[in-house]
Amino acid sequence: MNLTIMGERARAAEKVLGTAGTSLKNQALTAMAAALLDRTEEILSANAQDMANAAENGMKESMCDRLRLTPERIAGMADGIRQVAALSDPVGEIIEGSVRPNGMRIRQVRVPLGVVGIIYEARPNVTSDAAALCLKSGNVCILRGGKEAIITNCTIADVLRDAVDSAGLPADCIQLVTDTSRRVADQMMRLNQFIDVLIPRGGAGLIKAVVEKATVPVIETGVGNCHVYVDQTANIEMAASIIDNAKTSRPSVCNAIETILVHKDIAAAALPVIKERLDRKNVEIRGCERTAAILGDSIVTVTPQDYATEFLDYILACRVVDSFDEAIDHIARYSTGHSECIVTRDYAHAEAFTARVDSAAVYVNCSTRFTDGGEFGLGAEIGISTQKLHARGPMGIRQLTSSKFIILGDGQIRN
Repeated sequence: MNLTIMGERARAAEKVLGTAGTSLKNQALTAMAAALLDRTEEILSANAQDMANAAENGMKESMCDRLRLTPERIAGMADGIRQVAALSDPVGEIIEGSVRPNGMRIRQVRVPLGVVGIIYEARPNVTSDAAALCLKSGNVCILRGGKEAIITNCTIADVLRDAVDSAGLPADCIQLVTDTSRRVADQMMRLNQFIDVLIPRGGAGLIKAVVEKATVPVIETGVGNCHVYVDQTANIEMAASIIDNAKTSRPSVCNAIETILVHKDIAAAALPVIKERLDRKNVEIRGCERTAAILGDSIVTVTPQDYATEFLDYILACRVVDSFDEAIDHIARYSTGHSECIVTRDYAHAEAFTARVDSAAVYVNCSTRFTDGGEFGLGAEIGISTQKLHARGPMGIRQLTSSKFIILGDGQIRN
C-alpha cells in the first residue's frame, strides 16, 4: 500500500482512537491477546517460512533466535498484551494543576502522541508489543519490520487488525508496511504530514540511518554496548553468575553485556571462575594483555574497536583495570548509554557508580538483562531509549504520551 494512503488512514483512525475510552481500548487488547493464541498455528506456519529463508541466507544463530517464534513465545506475546490492558490508562491523566491569581484554572493532562512510526528488524514480537502499547496510549501505529520477518509480521498484523476491528475500533489503528525496501523506509522517515514521531528499534546501523535521515522527530533507542565492572570487593561467584546471565541468556538483545572490566586486585581470582562459566556456552573472550596473562593462550587479543562493538553474539571483551576510576572512564568512553552494572560489596563504590555512570539503567549487583519494560513493571515496551529528551530507558505507555494544557476561565483577559 502507498505510504500516503496509509498515512491518511492512520490520521482517520487517530480521530477515533484518540478519544476512545479505557474500556473500549482494553476490550480491543483482550481480543488481540486471544487472537494470538487462537491463531498460533497460523503464526507458527508463517514464521517457519521466514526461518527457512533465514537458514538459506546464512543468518547467524544469534539473529535467528530473534526471529524464531514458539508456542511459548507467542503465549508470552499474548501475556504481554494482557499486561498492557491491566495498566492504568495514561490518557487524560492530570499531571499537575493550579489556580492563577486571576481565577483561571490550569491543568496539564496527558494526551497521545498521535501517529507513531516504528522501524525495526528481525523481531516479530515487536509487532504485537508495539501495537499493544500504542493502542493503550491512544496512538495509531505504522509498523515497518525487516525483510527477514516479513511473512511472520504480515500474519501477526492481520491477526491483530482483525481483533481490533471485532472490538469496535478501526483496524487501521495498526498498519504494517509490507514493502521492506530501503527506499520505502527512507520515505517513511520523511512522512512528516502523517507521522508524529519515529522510533527505530534495531542495530546500530539502522538507528544511525534513521537519526541521520529522518525529518520526522525521532526517539533514539536500542544500541546496547553494556558493561559489567567487577570491583575489588566483589563476591566472585555472584560476579560470574551475573556475567554469565548478562552475556549468554540471550546474547542477541540490546541489554546483553559486551565488555567486562575487572579490578586488578581481584582479576587473578575472578577471571578463571568467570571463564569457566562462559566456557559452558563457548563464549569467545577477547582480552587485554593482563587478561591473557591470567587466562592463557585461549584468549583472543582485544582491539580498541572491540571495546566499541555491540557483538550481539557469544563474544565478550575483557579488560583488567587499575582502579574504580579507570573503569568509570572506560565506560564513559565506550558506553552507548544503555545499561551498566557494578558488582561490589563496597557501599561507597556502589553509590559513586550509580551517580557517575551516565546510562539509562545503572545496576548494582544484578544482571543488565533486567532492562526491559516488563521486568520494570511497565508492561511491554516500545524500546529502550538511550537519549535524554522526552523519554529515557524502557518506554512504556506513559512514555508514548505528550501533554497539553487545559485552561478554564470565566472571561479573563490579559492586561
